[in-house]
Amino acid sequence: MDGCVAPIITAAPAIIRERGQREVFCGLTGIVWLHRRIQDAFFLVVGSRTCAHLIQSAAGVMIFAEPRFATAIIEERDLAGRADLDDELDRVVGQLLARRPDIKLLFLVGSCPSEVIKFDLSRAAARLDSRANGSVRILSYSGSGIETTFTEGEDACLTALVPSLAASDQAQLVVVGALADAVEDQFQRLFVEIGLDRVAFLPARRAGAMPQIGRGTKFILAQPFLAATARALEERGAARIDAPFPLGIEGTSLWFEAAASAFGIGPDVVAQAIAVPAKRGREAVAKVAAALVGKSVFFFPDSQLEIPLARFLARECGMRLTEVGTPFLHRDLMARELSLLPPATQLAEGQDVERQLDRCEAAKPDLVVCGLGLANPLEAMGIATKWSIELVFTPTQGFEQAADLANLFARPLGRRAMVKV
Repeated sequence: MDGCVAPIITAAPAIIRERGQREVFCGLTGIVWLHRRIQDAFFLVVGSRTCAHLIQSAAGVMIFAEPRFATAIIEERDLAGRADLDDELDRVVGQLLARRPDIKLLFLVGSCPSEVIKFDLSRAAARLDSRANGSVRILSYSGSGIETTFTEGEDACLTALVPSLAASDQAQLVVVGALADAVEDQFQRLFVEIGLDRVAFLPARRAGAMPQIGRGTKFILAQPFLAATARALEERGAARIDAPFPLGIEGTSLWFEAAASAFGIGPDVVAQAIAVPAKRGREAVAKVAAALVGKSVFFFPDSQLEIPLARFLARECGMRLTEVGTPFLHRDLMARELSLLPPATQLAEGQDVERQLDRCEAAKPDLVVCGLGLANPLEAMGIATKWSIELVFTPTQGFEQAADLANLFARPLGRRAMVKV
């Protein structure tokens, strides 16, 4: 915990692989942070009233706000086949664009109703895009809970975006993954300090500022759940930079080192550039970690952030890992993270929720990271919980946010201690 870069451990942890009932939000939830990120984009869900209620509740939008997402609701007559879904969608999109001429990028997002699954949304998007004559770009992707977990919604969105990006073979670094504006600004300043001045972000804040992609592009992932996006970029000729993820002081330091190394910049230059924010972040984390040292934590699979978070909690906060579950284990993307985990770490890929609940109850951890649906039963058992969805909604990447990240785990333990008193 004293240094930001510790020796790499190479022992391979054991893995439990499960394919049973799972508890997780669908990919539509990703709209909640994506619509804040791309400021002139609009997300139109083709789905049911349930989809509309889910997005509205997750976003917490006030009744007099005008958000940049909506649901084209499939009514009973549509499900009965008495209406042409193409005509209905054309009408809704036409009304939307007439009312909101500021929209420059429109995503049609598929959901779970059978009529939507059978509907060729990509063909509809291509037809509507051709009619728009460049005034707005119209793309589609699936956020269906049958096909996606909640962070896979962002992966599907960015994968749909990649083919539309302009081509360029100019040398550049592209940071991939939706980040809070404040985090992007911090990263951009540090890249300049390091000597990297051609850095773009995907997604960009505005549709017209999306990066160009080609053989000169090297990209580094800021989020661990973007496997399909990474493949799409590689198909365009871009090369992925292998790195841990920028969570905590150690992860962020290694992330910047990997990006700089890919462009021939040595670790001494990086160390000098990041010295002040890394020191400030390390001191702030240490104050919070005092409440976490020696406590045990159990991760249910939910966001694909679990492995980087477990690495941060074990190595920088002194927590004990009882089990680290993740919906999918992408070994290529997680290679550096896996090498940094304690060698005895129990990993679980996929989920059989009843079996995992049994293992959790037997382990009696101090803290469980899980979805909202599991939190109340675990709290009733006397176990403190942290909602995994909050770890995606909250800015957690980088040096300045590392103590905030640690505090997200410390707070539920503090609340549990007060309850016991």
